[in-house]
Amino acid sequence: MDTQILEDLGFTNAEIKVYLALLELGVSTAGPIIDKSKLQSSVVHSTLNKLINKGFVSFVKQGQRNHYQAANPKNISEYIDEKKKEFENLLPELIQKQQFAKEKSQVTSFKGIKGIRELLYELLEAGGKEHHTLGSSKNSLIMGDAFWLNYHRKRASKGIKAKLLFNESLKQWTDINKYPKAEYKFTKIGFEPLTETIIRNDKIGIIIWTELPIGILIHNKAAAESYDKFWDVMWNSN
Repeated sequence: MDTQILEDLGFTNAEIKVYLALLELGVSTAGPIIDKSKLQSSVVHSTLNKLINKGFVSFVKQGQRNHYQAANPKNISEYIDEKKKEFENLLPELIQKQQFAKEKSQVTSFKGIKGIRELLYELLEAGGKEHHTLGSSKNSLIMGDAFWLNYHRKRASKGIKAKLLFNESLKQWTDINKYPKAEYKFTKIGFEPLTETIIRNDKIGIIIWTELPIGILIHNKAAAESYDKFWDVMWNSN
C-alpha cells in the first residue's frame, strides 16, 4: 500500500504503521500491534496515545490491559476538514504578517516533487492574463498526468490563457491530454532539455527536471518582462 499521502498529511511513520496494523487486527492489545508493526514497545505505546488524542484510535480497559481499536478511516477525512477550517481562520493573520514584512525575498529555491508543486502553485496565484511556458519536456511528467491536468484546469478557471512552447517529445502526450484555454507549439532541438521556464505576470519559475527536480522562483517585474520578451521571440520563431 502506498502510504505517501498519509505522510503528506502529517502522519509519522510510526503512526501509519500502528494505525494500519490495528485496521487489520481489529480489536487488539498492545502485544499483537508490536509484533505486526515491528516497532519497539515504547514507540507503539506512545504512538497509540497520540492516535487516541487525534481520535483515530479508541480503547476499552479490561482488567489490567487496554484493548485498542482503529477508528473508521473516514475519520481521517473529517480530521483534514477540521484542520482546514482551523487554517482558514488563521490565514488572514498570516497574510497580514507577510504584507508587513520589511523585506520580501525576490528569489526562492525549491527541491523535490513537493517543492516543485509549491513553486507551481505560487505561479498559479501570480495573476496576469497569460501563462507562458518555454522548454517543457517529457521529464516534467514526473509530476503525474493528473497533477498537470488539474493544475491547468485551475489556471483556466481563473480566466488565464496558456501559450505553451513544449519540446516535441510531449506532442503525443498533449494530443491525448488537452489543457483548457491553451495553445501549443513544439520545438525540434535534437535533444531532451532539462530546463523549463514559466512566466506569469511579475514572476518567473525555472525548473530543472533532474531525478530530484530543482526549482527557482524569481519575483521581479523587470526580469519577468525581459523573460517574456525572449519567450515572445521563441514563440514567434516556431
